[in-house]
Amino acid sequence: MIKRNLLVMGLAVLLSACGFQLRGTGTTELAIKELDVSARNAYGETVTQLRQVLEDSGVNVYSGAPYKLVLVSEKETQRNISYASAGRASDVELSSVLDFEIQGHDQLPLLSDKLQVQKVVSRDGNNLVGSDSESTQVRNEMRRDLVQRMVLRLQMLSPAQLDALQQTADAKAKAEADALKAAQEYENSVPKQSPVEVPVE
Repeated sequence: MIKRNLLVMGLAVLLSACGFQLRGTGTTELAIKELDVSARNAYGETVTQLRQVLEDSGVNVYSGAPYKLVLVSEKETQRNISYASAGRASDVELSSVLDFEIQGHDQLPLLSDKLQVQKVVSRDGNNLVGSDSESTQVRNEMRRDLVQRMVLRLQMLSPAQLDALQQTADAKAKAEADALKAAQEYENSVPKQSPVEVPVE
């Protein structure tokens, strides 16, 4: 028993040395230290959980930060994947999709992507209340998964990468503005022809 306990402790130390953390323990270190976070539903559960996890990870979340994470939309769907007798669904696939965008100054989009989580739940036609309760619990777990995946995605970004994306976005915006200005100047330089008056006989 002592040897077994020592083995478990040794593995735990080894894994922690490699940077491994059990789900739900410790904090995730992010290179980004300042971030604004917003969503269409400003007080929704997903954005609220995300803000809390980021703050717990040492990120200063505030309005007016150099970069802004926008949760553009969160869609929850479900579909039947198998059926029981009498045509009642026995297995249902739940899906949650989170579309997000990171913006720089002047609200210029730097990158956009989406995260998706799927889980299968079994529904008991004779216990719909219990099945609905289980689905709600699974939805909450899926939301936590989305938040964790969002944090992991942010963990892959560094301020230097965001600065490079900002420079690219600035150059694109300037090129578009210059092209629009050149088109307007050309239009203004072309003589406007007066309408031809046809004599009335």
